[in-house]
Amino acid sequence: MAWLPDAAQDMLRRLSDQLYGAAEMFGRLDRYVDGQQHLRQLGLAIPPELERFTVIVNWPRVVAESRVDRLDLKGFRVGDNLKLADDAWEFWRSSGLDEDQTSYLDFEVFGRSFKTVENDETGLHIENVSPIDILAHRDPVTGRLDAALRRYRDVDDYDFMSTVGWRLYLPDRTYTIDTNYQVRSVVENPLGIVPVVPAYRNPRTTIPLHKTWPRLRGTSALADVIDLTDACARDLTNAQVAQETHAVPQRGVLGASKGDFVDDEGNPLTTWEAYFGRIWALGNPNAKTFEFSSSSMENFERMVNLYARLASGVTGLPPNYFGLAADDAASADAIRSREAKLVKSIERDQRTLGRQAVQTCRLVAGLLRGEKAMSAFDDADALWYDAGTPTVAQRADAVTKLYATADPTGRPLMPREMAWEELGWGPEKIARAKKLLESDEEGWMQGYVKPEVADGIRSDAAIGGATAGERPETAEQSAGRPIGGTVAA
Repeated sequence: MAWLPDAAQDMLRRLSDQLYGAAEMFGRLDRYVDGQQHLRQLGLAIPPELERFTVIVNWPRVVAESRVDRLDLKGFRVGDNLKLADDAWEFWRSSGLDEDQTSYLDFEVFGRSFKTVENDETGLHIENVSPIDILAHRDPVTGRLDAALRRYRDVDDYDFMSTVGWRLYLPDRTYTIDTNYQVRSVVENPLGIVPVVPAYRNPRTTIPLHKTWPRLRGTSALADVIDLTDACARDLTNAQVAQETHAVPQRGVLGASKGDFVDDEGNPLTTWEAYFGRIWALGNPNAKTFEFSSSSMENFERMVNLYARLASGVTGLPPNYFGLAADDAASADAIRSREAKLVKSIERDQRTLGRQAVQTCRLVAGLLRGEKAMSAFDDADALWYDAGTPTVAQRADAVTKLYATADPTGRPLMPREMAWEELGWGPEKIARAKKLLESDEEGWMQGYVKPEVADGIRSDAAIGGATAGERPETAEQSAGRPIGGTVAA
């Protein structure tokens, strides 16, 4: 085994320090999306023994998964090259990326996602890597990617955050390094490009100056809802405590002793049984019982509704996503109006993630077929399902309306096969549908063909040999005799 070159060692130390420094920020976002965050500033009135009353409302997961649910890639378009587009989509599907939503969830939670193109002894494959374990570096002058570092962890080990190896991606080669920073293997990069494709959510021209080191690109979709989630969780936790101490009516007894609280057999009752007894009846004539009115919980409900509306405003999700249900059923136009901000934001994410997918396929094409196939992806686009119709039923309704819309000549606005593609049908299903439709149309046309007469004469032949539209000759005309006694000169 050998050591890394000095320049590569410097890049490894620099990126590894940033990766370790970002662990706290990524860990915080990871806890919030899983509902495992720790509440702070609950108030001095709540002692530590009441922490079991803590209630976590997991709005961060609602935000992240609601956005990912509308990110469905359906294929690629590579200029006019249908064969290359089909091959790219087939490779994408064979890698399992058409069903793998992990990179999209990372994109929404961490504000970034990474794809690597690995070419090892198992062959060429695309892999999604968590932003917790990979970091990319760009040249400060050209802005091009000039290095990337990936950390390997044994996630099944007790110390699952400990590093078991590194992989340093450079334009000319890729190094696999052990924990002692010795090179275990080297793979040449024939394209001269770092085989890592990052995507950043809502990047800015410069990283915000208020960010502390390490100053990373990308904005998490959870950033605006985290504080509101904490505020709502504090309110619900306080409501839990109030429910135990104020919502149940307080009872009191004056002039009674502990021996007065006994059952039918004279056994003393526990404090819990005595307090929550359905009927208080004491044999002591001097004892008096009384009950305070219970506290109202409406103030807690109003605050939760306020936080839900604020979360809806900053995230673009409709209020019903946060538990606010309207009394009247919303119309289709009202639903589209409520989702307009969300849909537009998702479409912006589709452009960013689509560019990442195209660049990934571009690297794969270059490694498999050379630079000519790679240059063909300069005019490529990723095709997405409409973010405004995330379900199959909504998509079918939208496609049906487009297909039913016709131009002045009566032709549908959307061709039939394109409508099938919009519904997500594959080539095999489309071919089968075409075959079935052709068979039905042939049977339908057979019913409109006029049968021929048995003797071979057409049923529409003129009588007496006259052509269609003419009257047949009379007997006198056929014999050459004049009509009305007049002889023609």
